[in-house]
Amino acid sequence: MAQKLKFGTDGWRGVIAEDYTFDNVRRAAQGFASYMVSQGRTGQWVVVGHDMRFGSENFAAAVAEVLAGNGLKVYLTDGASPTPVIAYAVVDKKAAGAVNITASHNPPSDNGFKVRDSTGGAIDPEGLKQIEAGIPDDVSGVKRKDYKEATAAGEIVKFDAATPYIEHLTRDGLIDLQPIKDAGLTVMVDTMWGNGMGWFPRLLAGGKTKVIEIHNVRNPSFPEMKRPEPIQPNIDVGLKATVDNKADVLLITDGDADRCGIGDENGEFINQLRVFGLLAYYLLEIRGERGDIVKTLSTTGMLNKLGELYGVPVHETGVGFKYVAPKMTETNALIGGEESGGYAFRGNVPERDGILAGLYMLDFMVKTGKKPTELLKDLFAKVGGEYYYDRIDSPFSGDHETRKKIIRDNYPATLGGLKVTEVITVDGFQFKMEDGGWMLIRFSGTEPILRVYTETRHKDKVKAILEDGLKVAGIK
Repeated sequence: MAQKLKFGTDGWRGVIAEDYTFDNVRRAAQGFASYMVSQGRTGQWVVVGHDMRFGSENFAAAVAEVLAGNGLKVYLTDGASPTPVIAYAVVDKKAAGAVNITASHNPPSDNGFKVRDSTGGAIDPEGLKQIEAGIPDDVSGVKRKDYKEATAAGEIVKFDAATPYIEHLTRDGLIDLQPIKDAGLTVMVDTMWGNGMGWFPRLLAGGKTKVIEIHNVRNPSFPEMKRPEPIQPNIDVGLKATVDNKADVLLITDGDADRCGIGDENGEFINQLRVFGLLAYYLLEIRGERGDIVKTLSTTGMLNKLGELYGVPVHETGVGFKYVAPKMTETNALIGGEESGGYAFRGNVPERDGILAGLYMLDFMVKTGKKPTELLKDLFAKVGGEYYYDRIDSPFSGDHETRKKIIRDNYPATLGGLKVTEVITVDGFQFKMEDGGWMLIRFSGTEPILRVYTETRHKDKVKAILEDGLKVAGIK
């Protein structure tokens, strides 16, 4: 019996040559094509892009053949492109949606298959169910058109996605690059061997600001890191380079450049929850903008505090942009994001954008004349003190339902000595605590691991809360 392909938090991912094969990629493409046809999209254009992982361009071409075989037309990127650039191409080309061949931050053994709708944002959970339902049991159910034949017929067209995206950044008022170019900053950039390479030097060329890139060639084995995920220890080389080069800030983009990590001028990592708080604070305070905030339940309570202070609604969703993107579109949100370091912004597509997030951080520094450490102090002063976060990822044995029963049978009265005040089961198991913090246990939607997260106002309790979380899950 053929393997069943499941779309998790952000598409389908698998191990290359084990379950991520050309046949399975074609099956997934057939499911997406059938969904597009059911939505009345026959004859319309779909964008197909890819990252720099092993074989990604070949998998993308295989997807294009299947889409063409189902009566769809394909704009195929002319090279590896950041996910936000692919997402914007959907809007720029007035396309029906997109397929992006990428496993984002996963280990080098993996590749993936992301799908997007006509907004450039993630397809909602109901749409993903329909795509899964349309995936044939084996490759005999796949319709294909030969690549050369489809190209000759104008049904597969290669195109440059970069230029329209760059024009969009400045034309649509998202960012004024000139003050950043003129600021004379030294910007360290770690592109993690991925799709972000060359982007900041290109965008910031021609001024006093200097950009120094590392890990900026294609290498699908991702040396000097476990995976292209913008958290420690993967970014330790970049943090050291920041100090060695006396840089003002470190910008880190993950494998497909939809996520952004930040290191301060001292080579210290600013965790992704704090970066979310900084970006929201920048938009509300420095730019004076107003609008809803959309956050997953696994991210910072600082956003709720900022919402109160600036009088803007804050919406909490399940984990993943399949929840965040539709809510952003519904509310015309100012900013949306998640714990993984993915942030999306109004005026752009409802998709994580590591490039624009990095530019906003630079603009924050230029407009205030402050270093990242100073900006963080300003944020903490605004929200009434520091918030502390950490996460543990753990493999586990047994199936999800058995593990969920263990958790339900083991609800704690306290975590790290703090009283549990509420349990929320929107996505996993979130335990609210008396200090306003929380601990969350949930299964990864992209890998076979269980995650335990916490944010608390007590630095000395972070480790104890996480350890208690593992006990609740029956891991320790």
